[in-house]
Amino acid sequence: MGEIQTKSVAKAASVIMVAMLFSRILGYARDVVIYSQFGQNRTTDAYNAAFAIPDFLSILLMGGAFSAAFIPVFSGYLAKNNEKEAWEVASIIFNIAVVVLLVGITLGLIFTPWLIPLVAIGFRNEAETVALTVKMSRIMFGQAFFISLSGIMVGILNSYKEFTAPAIAGVAYNAGIIIFGLLLINHFGIVGFAIGVVMGAVLNFAVQLPAVLRLGWKYTLSFNWRHPGVKRVAILMAPMLIGLSVVNLNLIINQNLASTLPEGLVSALRAAQRIMQLPIGIFAVAIAVAVFPTLTEQAAKKQDETFKSTMNLGIRTVIFVTLPAAVGLMALGVPIVRLLFQWGSFTPEATSTTAYALFFYAFGIAAYSANHVLNRSFYALEDTTTPVKIAFTTIIINFVLNLLLIRVWGHGGLALANSLAGIYSMVMLSYFIRRKLGAIGGRKLLVSFAKTGLASVIMGAVAYGMANLIEGLIDLSVKLNQIIQVGATIAVAGLLYLAITGLLKMEEIEMLKGIVRKRIVRKRPVS
Repeated sequence: MGEIQTKSVAKAASVIMVAMLFSRILGYARDVVIYSQFGQNRTTDAYNAAFAIPDFLSILLMGGAFSAAFIPVFSGYLAKNNEKEAWEVASIIFNIAVVVLLVGITLGLIFTPWLIPLVAIGFRNEAETVALTVKMSRIMFGQAFFISLSGIMVGILNSYKEFTAPAIAGVAYNAGIIIFGLLLINHFGIVGFAIGVVMGAVLNFAVQLPAVLRLGWKYTLSFNWRHPGVKRVAILMAPMLIGLSVVNLNLIINQNLASTLPEGLVSALRAAQRIMQLPIGIFAVAIAVAVFPTLTEQAAKKQDETFKSTMNLGIRTVIFVTLPAAVGLMALGVPIVRLLFQWGSFTPEATSTTAYALFFYAFGIAAYSANHVLNRSFYALEDTTTPVKIAFTTIIINFVLNLLLIRVWGHGGLALANSLAGIYSMVMLSYFIRRKLGAIGGRKLLVSFAKTGLASVIMGAVAYGMANLIEGLIDLSVKLNQIIQVGATIAVAGLLYLAITGLLKMEEIEMLKGIVRKRIVRKRPVS
């Protein structure tokens, strides 16, 4: 990848990464408020289960699949200096989306009571829990509407390589949930946070709309689904919708099985998954989203070698960041969960059950991170079928592993099944992208992975020993001491990792430096 493109990707990734960091911090704060108020029990299980159907609808109709299908088509018009046509396609898709969403949400509201057993079969004999889940799920359908329309905004803005507004929108979403949830908690209990979810989604959409209008969108009321651009988006999107349906069905199966376990374990898995998603959301998604327009441009120009180089560096960079994060979460599971969540009604037992699930989830962090880059590489090549085929086999493997491993490790087995499915998906995506493109620098990837793995294991062992040493010296019932234990350990472990990878002269550290430099180093004025 050329120096200019590397700098462009690093700049975009740095913007997304900072916003993602704030968004994840707010997401954590939201969970802390909820769990400290209500604990890990059937109330919070119901709240987490209520998300499933509206989330499935928004992702299925206009979620990540839309951006991945829309950006290559929309960018193609822009590359040909045909903005008028590009905006017409955007208007048509927006109008069709509104109609489809209204129909889908209406059906969802009608059939919610019959859908709940599909996402939480363990609640079937608990009438009060089912009623609460139905009530919150119906409220959260409002979130599906606005988040889906936000997907269109994201596609447009990313096509213009504008990443700031979509990134800030994620911050607004979580901030909205917290603010409105706290305002309403005394009147509606946990249902207040369901209302907060809807208000957060409204803010998410509201942040991005002005940015799109500033780009020059001239909205037209048209439903011309025969437009060639709309047809192309639909063709690309169809297999991705199937793939996303499979992935979300996977999550629903996990949640369904978890609902058959003792109360609180749905919430334990959800909390552990939140922590697992921190390195993926902050680093992997930021890098993958930033690199996607560049990959799309290189694919359109048939720059095969440059494309492979960009993809290779993207994969190496996300693994370079997320593999040590995964090892760190394994080594420091209990201290991290205790620090982040053990407030109010969140008990030490809840800390243990969450940390147990987190340990097994951590095995899949690097793989899921690499999958973000690999999937977008296929989408940039306008191949949406191959990822879908792999997704189908992944869900079968995950389902079988769920049934086997839940008997051995309980809810930890469900987390491990999820991780192993992610690793399988990464291997298969890598294999088929190589078949499609030829050599993709596999030796470079393996050498990088080996060096990263070695540095991560050493770092993890030191982190585990240091955390235990500190635990024997201070009273960890005090929150400040918990901060000292986790903060000091992460700081030492992080510096050690950077020192080892620096000695190993890893190229990925330069990409990471570029991302950091774009955020913290100001350009000096030209004299």
